[in-house]
Amino acid sequence: MINVGVIGCGKIAQVRHLPEYASNGDANVAAVYSPNSERAASIAEQYGAKAYETCEELLADPAIDAVSVCSTNASHCEIAVNALRAGKHVLCEKPMATTLAECKLMVKTARETGKYLMVAQNQRFAKAHIDAQKLIASGEIGEILTFRTSFCHKGPESWTINPGNNWFFDKTRAAFGVMADLGVHKTDLLHFLTGKNTIRVNAVAKTLEKKDRDGKLIGVDDNAICIYELEGGATGTMTVSWTCCGAEENSTVLYGTQGVMRIYDDPESSLIVEQRGGKRVVYQSDKIATNDEQTRSGVIDSWIHSIKTASLPAVPMDESLYVMKVIFAAFESSHTGMSVSV
Repeated sequence: MINVGVIGCGKIAQVRHLPEYASNGDANVAAVYSPNSERAASIAEQYGAKAYETCEELLADPAIDAVSVCSTNASHCEIAVNALRAGKHVLCEKPMATTLAECKLMVKTARETGKYLMVAQNQRFAKAHIDAQKLIASGEIGEILTFRTSFCHKGPESWTINPGNNWFFDKTRAAFGVMADLGVHKTDLLHFLTGKNTIRVNAVAKTLEKKDRDGKLIGVDDNAICIYELEGGATGTMTVSWTCCGAEENSTVLYGTQGVMRIYDDPESSLIVEQRGGKRVVYQSDKIATNDEQTRSGVIDSWIHSIKTASLPAVPMDESLYVMKVIFAAFESSHTGMSVSV
C-alpha cells in the first residue's frame, strides 16, 4: 500500500487527487495539509487521514511514501524539492514551477534523491489522445504539416472553491495566468501526439477582460495565442483563453500529407480521421473531461502504478521541463514582439 500525503486541499485536490487516490486499491490517503486548517481537518475526516499543522511536519513523517503537490504555483518548487529530499516521490500539479531555474532544480533534486517526479499532465491520459498518438505514429495521416489546438473556458473563478479569493489571478501566488494553466496542457499534448518538440515560438499573451475586486485588470494573462514550429517544420497555432463565455473548448486538429485528424473537435465523435481519398473513419474513444463534467483522469492510477512497480512515470520529468521552456519562450516572445527559439 502506498501511503500518500496531499499538500493543498483546493478544488483540484478535491475533485481529482483525493477521490482518485481513495478509489485506487494500492493507495491510501494518509495525510493532508492546507494553510486553511479547517478545510484540512474536514478533508482528513472525510478520507480517514491525518491533518498536519505544517507542511514540514507532513514531509517529516517517515510513513508517507509520496505526495501530491496541489498548492499555489509559486510554492511548487519549494514543496517539491523539500519532499524529494525527505524521501518522498512527488506528483506536482502544473505548471511545474514559476521560473526555469526552479524547474531545473526540481529535476536535479529528483535525480539526486532517486525519487520520482511527475507533473500531472492529464491530457496525455485522455483515451482519444492515446488512440490518436498511436494512429499518428503508424502514419495514418502521413507527415503532419500544420495543426491547431485550443483550450478555452470561462476562467478559474468559475471552478475554484473560493471565487472571492482566487489565487489564480494573484501574480504573487500564480506568477502567470492562462498560458501556464491551460497552455502547459496543450503544449505537452502537441509534443505527446506528434513526438516532436516545439523549437520556435511567436506568441501574444495578454490580459483582455478579467478584473480583480477593485475593477482593475488582473496582473496575469487571460488569453494567449501562439504560433509553434515543431521539429521537422510542422507549424500551427495553440490558443488558450479564460474568457470563453460559451461551452468549454478543448480540441486539436492535425493536418497531414495523407489526411486530417480531429480530436474532441466534434460533439458526437471524440476522434475522426478524414483520409486523402475521401474515406472518413470515426472512433468513439471517450468524452473529454471538462470543469463541469469531471471524469477519472488516469493520472493517479498511472502514478501509483509507477511507484508500486518501480517503473518510470508515464510523464517524464525532462519532457515537462521542456514544456516549461516553451512556456517561458512564449512569454519572452510576447514581451519582445519577436520570434523566440526554444
